[in-house]
Amino acid sequence: MKNKIVAGNWKMNNDKEQTKSLLNKLNSYKIPDDVRVIVAPSYTHLDQSIQMLKGTQISVAAQNMNAASSGAFTGEVSAAMLKSIGVNSVIIGHSERRSLYHESDEILNNKVKSAIESDMEIIFCFGEELDDRKSGRQFEIINKQLSSTLFNMSELDWKKIVLAYEPVWAIGTGETASPSQAQEMHAYIRKIISNRYNDNLANNVSILYGGSVKPSNVKEIFKGSDVNGGLIGGASLNADDFMAIVNAF
Repeated sequence: MKNKIVAGNWKMNNDKEQTKSLLNKLNSYKIPDDVRVIVAPSYTHLDQSIQMLKGTQISVAAQNMNAASSGAFTGEVSAAMLKSIGVNSVIIGHSERRSLYHESDEILNNKVKSAIESDMEIIFCFGEELDDRKSGRQFEIINKQLSSTLFNMSELDWKKIVLAYEPVWAIGTGETASPSQAQEMHAYIRKIISNRYNDNLANNVSILYGGSVKPSNVKEIFKGSDVNGGLIGGASLNADDFMAIVNAF
């Protein structure tokens, strides 16, 4: 069954004390029983976050990982390293990884395979650029991104996958896809999954929306019948804002 999920991607923000302060404040809130809450701090604070969140309703994800299990990859982190400190979820394919670090669909497919083999949950990100949206190619782009990275996974593998649709033109820009645009794309994603696999899988995968989600617009976005939550950027760095989103269903 698809879950309601709100995940906070902290990106390259918060030092050790800031991380501690934010986690303590998040821990002071009552979280609805039917919502999964995930935070993704920087690598340097994953262990600290795991320890501080033990026994709570908040889990921890990494923002990225390397596809290799080990080797001469300076500055990189493997699935085994993450799992050794208790991190069992990872974000793969974020638009910033694609654009700034040139991660291709092939690279992302290898990361997905490695994460699946390591029994890690994946929050897989994808989305179209502004030019794609303006030219009406958004559905074609989304189909290609999913076909090139996830559609070679088995149906069983999909139990470890959460999708995060993030229109690139709405990330960190203040622009947001309208509730109808978000719902339209989420419904399309379910349709192509159903066509590739079956209705049961399509209806049970959680699809999150990511793109300038904030307390002022989240309720309308979450009203979409195919929108199961959000991958939150800037608003996740403020405990009050983040928890307002968690409680918006």
